[in-house]
Amino acid sequence: MKFLCVECDRQMQFEERQLPGDGTLAAAFRCPACGRTVALLTNPMETQLVASLGVKIGGTTIEPQPMETVRGMVTTGRDDAFDDGKGETGTGKSPRPAWSPEAQERLARVPNFVRGMVKRIYLDYAKERGIAEITPAIMDTARTELGLEEM
Repeated sequence: MKFLCVECDRQMQFEERQLPGDGTLAAAFRCPACGRTVALLTNPMETQLVASLGVKIGGTTIEPQPMETVRGMVTTGRDDAFDDGKGETGTGKSPRPAWSPEAQERLARVPNFVRGMVKRIYLDYAKERGIAEITPAIMDTARTELGLEEM
């Protein structure tokens, strides 16, 4: 993907990238001829999608690191998107529901770029109902009650 300046018909050059910390991504591009700028803002879902594809906006100034792509996917978006669901300690919050092995296997089949969102839906559903362990049966019930059968 390239951004072109409408006035000059020149390719815009990358100028700046920001990760505000809320799962969004902001990037600015500038026309080298006339100086016009354009900004790109992605929502958390788009940011996760781009990261899962291994796309780097703005490049990098250091040599590639081992497992860089995997680390990038895990740390992009919500901080808790890939939590193991074993609960939180010392936060004053109630522990998260546990995941049965069968439910974990089922969750692993969900595409990576939406897995965090799907996991959050089931965790919220279980917490609201006081369910201690998420099983495939709980997942089926949640899908029916939340109207997600077509997903």
